[in-house]
Amino acid sequence: MKKVVLDTNVLISALIQRSYPNLILYDFVIERQVELCISDDLIEEYLDMLNRPKFSKYPDFGIKAEFVLSQILEISKKFEPKEQIDIISDKDDNKILELAVESNADFIITGNTNDFTMNCFRNTKIVSPKEFWEIFNNKELIK
Repeated sequence: MKKVVLDTNVLISALIQRSYPNLILYDFVIERQVELCISDDLIEEYLDMLNRPKFSKYPDFGIKAEFVLSQILEISKKFEPKEQIDIISDKDDNKILELAVESNADFIITGNTNDFTMNCFRNTKIVSPKEFWEIFNNKELIK
């Protein structure tokens, strides 16, 4: 099973609109077609972002966020990154790389093309939600 790290922007997008992040979250992560890798730092960031008042304007955002977060905590595998990485200018994004290294993730899925300018970091491919979906929309390929 492929291991993935979901950047926070993908999680937020999945809850706001029906698009590739939404498909990935529900068809791959929640259906356990991939192994979602998390860390305490990433969960803290998820919680911080999901609780921001600006998202309350979206219908049922809070309810969806609560459900998805409970699912993530139940089904994901938690890691404690040991290596500190400092190559991305937005310091918070380095924790995504640290988690990918510690978990030996196959993919980082992110919509943040400003900070994640590389296609790969060590053994982890960095892809957009659309790229991930186009590679793996046939679920048989992901195993």
